[in-house]
Amino acid sequence: MATEAKANKPKKEKKKGRFVQYVREVTSEVKKLSWPTKKELASYTLAVLAFILLMAVIIYACDFVFGQGMTLLAGL
Repeated sequence: MATEAKANKPKKEKKKGRFVQYVREVTSEVKKLSWPTKKELASYTLAVLAFILLMAVIIYACDFVFGQGMTLLAGL
């Protein structure tokens, strides 16, 4: 008899209930977040852009140096 009761419940209903619970939990967690102010966001963005620029310069310099070295080695 117990298996008949379980068989009567559609699986989609269970999945829908789980999804709704998931969305509610996510919503409650997002409300707990502390979002940065516009000033903080601008500061963080500038820091990231400066780091990217610095890394691009370092990679370019390494590429240039190794390229010149390979050119000199190829000329031997």
